[in-house]
Amino acid sequence: MTAPTADAPPPGLRMPGRRGTELALLAGAVLISVCGYIDVGLARQNAVPGDAASYGAGLAALALLGHLAVRFRAPYADPLLLPIAILLNGLGLLLIFRLDLETPADRASPTQLVWSALGVGLFAAVVLLLRDHRTLQRYAYVSVAAGLALMVVPIFFPAVNGAKIWIRVAGFSFQPGEFAKILITVFFAAYLAANRNALAHTGNRMWKLQFPTGRVLGPVVAVWLVSVGVLVLERDLGTSLLFFGVFVVLLYVATGRTGWIAVGLLLAAAGAAAVGVLEPHVHSRVADWLHPFASITAGRGASQLAQSLFAFAAGGLLGTGLGEGHSALIGFAMKSDFILATYGEELGLTGLTALFLLYALLVARGFRAGLALRDPFGRLLAVGLASLLAVQVFVIAGGVMGLIPLTGMAMPFLAQGGSSVVTNWVIVALLVRVSDSARRPLPDAAETGVIAAAGPGGARSSGASAPPYEEDDLPYGYGYGGGGGGGDGGSPGGPPDGRDAGHAPHGRSAPTDHDAPDTPDSSDAPDDQGSRR
Repeated sequence: MTAPTADAPPPGLRMPGRRGTELALLAGAVLISVCGYIDVGLARQNAVPGDAASYGAGLAALALLGHLAVRFRAPYADPLLLPIAILLNGLGLLLIFRLDLETPADRASPTQLVWSALGVGLFAAVVLLLRDHRTLQRYAYVSVAAGLALMVVPIFFPAVNGAKIWIRVAGFSFQPGEFAKILITVFFAAYLAANRNALAHTGNRMWKLQFPTGRVLGPVVAVWLVSVGVLVLERDLGTSLLFFGVFVVLLYVATGRTGWIAVGLLLAAAGAAAVGVLEPHVHSRVADWLHPFASITAGRGASQLAQSLFAFAAGGLLGTGLGEGHSALIGFAMKSDFILATYGEELGLTGLTALFLLYALLVARGFRAGLALRDPFGRLLAVGLASLLAVQVFVIAGGVMGLIPLTGMAMPFLAQGGSSVVTNWVIVALLVRVSDSARRPLPDAAETGVIAAAGPGGARSSGASAPPYEEDDLPYGYGYGGGGGGGDGGSPGGPPDGRDAGHAPHGRSAPTDHDAPDTPDSSDAPDDQGSRR
């Protein structure tokens, strides 16, 4: 084996798990949410809300539950994932509380708090019970069967607001499609991981594109077509666009071919144009998007989209202040589809920028965890789950701001909706599990104190030679785990103490004069992607 370099960490050094950092960030997230809750009460009622203490205690208890689950079962997980989710969930609760003041007869914040508690409970359950994310790969076809079944069931129930996406039983309602999107993503990741080489290097070439054989691409395209077909029947094109976007992203990541992005954009544009013309419900939304002020000109008053645009304009740079907006003018969807309009009006462009940065950071940490993994399934799973959040935010924000036609989806963690908040907590739990695998050192590191290179699914830091990998596994110079858990603020692949790693390309230890040639060991054996090139 390669002898340790002179700058290797001394014995006794432990890779930091960053759980103390996570706990401090959680305290800040809870404090921001509670201060916002109090601010709304002072603005609307000139008094501190009577349940402010119970709200703060409940949110703090949820944050502590999630932290304890991560501390005991995923000690090397990314320290930013859970605090960002808690902060977004807390902001959603205070916005729904603020909107409840406009509709005293229809209070949604208590129910949303219950759903949030259920979501955090499932988060803790996933972190505690799922010891290895690769276990999900064994149940790829079970996942896709369950996901398709969940999407088919709402067809047999009455439509709500023009879409058949709800199941209502004895006053209880939920959206099965929210849970189906995780199951479908697991299948896409598992299938593309197993067939990535065939997808990238076999098939017939047409112009500059190489299309895989039908035997390879057929099953995953069939599943995608069935899911999209069901969603079209349900008139829920927002979720259809979400599945399509995630499918194209994963196909690109699995094959590394940019042509799939072009094909995906063309198919999306063609499908949207066809459905926009043929489906009356979708056609009305497209017409409203093209002419948002037509209802005002016709004397019927402002539509929801027009009211949303007015709200963003009224917010300006700094906003009107929490509780000082006119959210009631938006109408019945102000707590769900259009909750972002209330946020933009009362916190302004500055608040919107901060919110989108939180979403961007959550997605980026998911991508980073995926890039740091050696196993293809884990990489695709992390990228797929992070893409679910990214595409969802884009579709909702774009619709409310007039960038694209409106779709009936819930802003992650922010909008009213029990199914949505529970599903998003499960996504964060899976990202926590993946990031823990990416940043975890080898078992022998705990015994010697030297942070060694990890095998498939593990993390790496300086002081040890990296295991072999295919050229397309990681970008040049990207170290496993983004610096082995200590590099949260550093550049990708850099050593945890910030030293220059330019002398060690691809994260390998630079040879010194006294180094002996490498001798075969377990790290030189072929991994799951083939031998070293």
